[in-house]
Amino acid sequence: MNKALFLDRDGVVNIEKNYLHKIEEFELVEGIVEVCRAYQESGYLIIIVTNQSGISRGYYSEEDFAILSEWMVEHFKTLGITITHIYHCPHHESIDGVCECRKPESGMFLSAQREHNLDMASSVMIGDNERDIEAALRAEVGMNILLSTDAIHSRANRIIHSLQEIL
Repeated sequence: MNKALFLDRDGVVNIEKNYLHKIEEFELVEGIVEVCRAYQESGYLIIIVTNQSGISRGYYSEEDFAILSEWMVEHFKTLGITITHIYHCPHHESIDGVCECRKPESGMFLSAQREHNLDMASSVMIGDNERDIEAALRAEVGMNILLSTDAIHSRANRIIHSLQEIL
């Protein structure tokens, strides 16, 4: 079985910008490359799980998301990091109703588990809000890390203020 480092995208991989969908607006969060490299060298698959309600809201298209995702995968390759898969939920409950994939539901994690033969108990999630942590807990991810500058309480195993704290 494989183990994965699950990452939320906006706020963990890239700096949070509302409804980011343009390559020229993409900026990496400080330390993400080093974190990915360290986990990859320890045998983890790098998997992104991201809510993208901007698609449902009509702010950008599935194609816009795919273009940015493909660019991101290629950019990480140039840095020596393989992103195994990017899972996304294009839905928003007020527009599409409830779905299985939108965090805090665990659908994206469970798809990854099936498709990549993952040992969830040996896997790690880094998210920047409680819905990320809740989704990972529902999928029985073993280690959950909340990246937050202001959180005091969380269901996560650990709260960090910067990715450098992991290294």
